Amino acid sequence: MFEPGHLHRKSLPGMPGPEFDVDVHYEVRHDPSEGKLMHFKMSGHIGGQAFVEEFDMHSDTAFNFASLLSKVAVKHGMPANSSLVMRGHKEFDAMFEDIRAKLDARPGDTVDFDHLAKDGL
Repeated sequence: MFEPGHLHRKSLPGMPGPEFDVDVHYEVRHDPSEGKLMHFKMSGHIGGQAFVEEFDMHSDTAFNFASLLSKVAVKHGMPANSSLVMRGHKEFDAMFEDIRAKLDARPGDTVDFDHLAKDGL
């Protein structure tokens, strides 16, 4: 389920892999030295183990959010070949567009490659 600023994913009965119930909340924050950042808070449980993890991404790299969400999920027990945000999925597209709108980003905006390393990509 998606609504602006929030993605909720839950495993369905009979799905392969561990049971999961995960929420991702995100919002724009302003840092005096780094500028505009997208703040993510991911929480829930994977395979019965609860977790909470928060991280920031720079405005020019925030569109790689699925990569970091996947890394967090794997860290907490999701198989590496699974994904909470699937390509081509309408919720992924809606989240991508919501992030773009919140950051006032446009196609062709430049990317600071130093931000890729800082953001764990």
